[in-house]
Amino acid sequence: MTGSNIRSYKDLTMWQKAKDFAVAIYKATGTFPKEEQYGITSQLRRASVSIPSNIAEGFMRRFPKEKIQFLRIAYGSGAEVETQLVISKDLSYLDSIQYKKLTDDLGEIMKIINVVINKL
Repeated sequence: MTGSNIRSYKDLTMWQKAKDFAVAIYKATGTFPKEEQYGITSQLRRASVSIPSNIAEGFMRRFPKEKIQFLRIAYGSGAEVETQLVISKDLSYLDSIQYKKLTDDLGEIMKIINVVINKL
């Protein structure tokens, strides 16, 4: 998580992908029904933002055990988002194309996080 060319969490591919994913979630939830503003829209947005936020916080930690803890939190937020995406699809708030793109992107992020956890 601290390779030679990596000076900031912003240099991490997993952070970049997670940040882009959070932006995509914000855009996708912009079309959700108004009555969901404080429901699934808010939940999805908070959980998706938690992923890059915890990657960043973990990067700044000194000890591997601490880094792993924050990456596990990011991974858990990913599982939360995954569940909320399924519910959003089932409620027809996301079409199958949006759902597939978001879940594919999330799956890639979670794989990267898992690899980094195992390396630490």
